Amino acid sequence: MTEIPEHLLKRSKERRSALGDSAGGDTPAESTPATVAAATPAVAAKAAAPAKAAPAAPPPPKPDPAYITAAKTRKKIPFWAMATLSLLPIWAFMYVQGLKPQAKKVTGPLADGAVVYSGCASCHGAAGGGGVGRVFSGGAVLKTFPHIEDQLNLVYTGSQAYKDSGVGAYGDASLGHLGYNGNYMPYQGAKAGGALTEAQILAVVCHERYDLGGADRTSTEWAAEYELWCSPESKVYVALESGSATFDSLDTMFKTDKVLPVGTKPRAGTPAGK
Repeated sequence: MTEIPEHLLKRSKERRSALGDSAGGDTPAESTPATVAAATPAVAAKAAAPAKAAPAAPPPPKPDPAYITAAKTRKKIPFWAMATLSLLPIWAFMYVQGLKPQAKKVTGPLADGAVVYSGCASCHGAAGGGGVGRVFSGGAVLKTFPHIEDQLNLVYTGSQAYKDSGVGAYGDASLGHLGYNGNYMPYQGAKAGGALTEAQILAVVCHERYDLGGADRTSTEWAAEYELWCSPESKVYVALESGSATFDSLDTMFKTDKVLPVGTKPRAGTPAGK
């Protein structure tokens, strides 16, 4: 058997040691350094790897515009002020309502007379256009009664009493008015058996003359009558309401105002112009 040369065996052993094959070696201590030596380059390789760069810091926030800074720094409305502010719409509504012109309230004889006339409208028409009774509108009532005292007397006594007393006409006698369509006006005054007070009779007569008949309260012809008898400040109306005057005493009580006798019994009327 051929013997393997010593230098070949030594080379083979060194080769195995380099490859980490300790099974073929005679001394275990000789293989360990080779293993450590082989591992050292790997560790060094890992240590030599470059570290990752740290993330860049975010940019600083942009400063707020001046108007935003002002909004953030100005004083806020106190919470208790909100209750007051919530009442502003109500105040505004009431303020606007207060600016609107108030409807003029009619008082005195004309206002009261319009109420009383509701009992007369069935005969004379709601607007005074006539029907069973005579026409008031278009100045007709003013032609029949140029003086308010004569109309008051007729309404108080009724036209039947004129006929029964032999008085041929009421108001302006030149018109010859007495009956109308065969009908006579019923009495309204208390002494004649009616239900109206003398103040109510004056009120309804004022309504018939100025609201229905068309008398112009501002004209020279009717202004004095209106002021004395039918205005809201009428002293005759006040006297009748208080009971300090009656139809039988008005001409005496208001003699300086040239009031004609009214009376509570049928009498001849007064021609126009007197």
